[in-house]
Amino acid sequence: MISSRYYEIDDIVIREFLGKKLSSKHRKDLDEVSEKTSIAIKSCRRQFDNVKRVFKAVEELQGSVIQNISSIFLLSEDLAKKYGVIVFIACMRFETSKRKLQMLTFPDFYEPTLCIMNKWTYPKSSPEFGDTDLDREFLLELREVRVLLDKEKDHKHIVCQKLKPEFLEKTYNSLEVNFRLLSRAIIGIAYNLHHNRDLRGFFLEVVERIIDPWRLLGWNKTDVMNFLKVYISCAIELDIFQDAEVKKAWERYMDVITTSVKQLY
Repeated sequence: MISSRYYEIDDIVIREFLGKKLSSKHRKDLDEVSEKTSIAIKSCRRQFDNVKRVFKAVEELQGSVIQNISSIFLLSEDLAKKYGVIVFIACMRFETSKRKLQMLTFPDFYEPTLCIMNKWTYPKSSPEFGDTDLDREFLLELREVRVLLDKEKDHKHIVCQKLKPEFLEKTYNSLEVNFRLLSRAIIGIAYNLHHNRDLRGFFLEVVERIIDPWRLLGWNKTDVMNFLKVYISCAIELDIFQDAEVKKAWERYMDVITTSVKQLY
């Protein structure tokens, strides 16, 4: 498809556009992007103009941004998804350029963002449906997951009980000592997501409050993913969430946290 070839993008170039306004001022800076990425300036300009064109065409439209992009620009599903993620990051104004995030690539942002679009936006059955708008009711429900703090001792006990046979002694000991720190970071991010500032800083929060502590503790990725799986299921097993909507919000939230940690760790 001629259209798809013209709209092809280089992940390394797109990473330089994330978090920046698609203005003529930034178009003038494309010489630096070309030099940094070793991609020809002509290609950098084409990609910048294409991203800007796609963003302007779909930012105000209702419905699925990916389907809108695919139907308007006749792009393949994979390419439409990439543009959809770029548009979504721009609409949400996610922070992507802080020093702690500079080592992250476009694929690092792609998988978690796609998960956010699937899990945190309005359901398709809703009259509000459109995957460039987050479900505000869901974000407000997330404040109620603080009920986990009231059952922290029970939650810790059952998580530790289940993970003891799977963890090395050193990892298990660090889990016992640091469970409160790890759990409260996860709950704290959830509780504050209804604030726009905290929402924009989501990726930075995940890196600083969840991933960095695990790295300092020396956990491997398998241990981290096992912890998250057990941590999620034990909260549900304890029947802490009396309200079905809060339970559903917890699962929607933790799907994104799990995907983010899996990609970024």
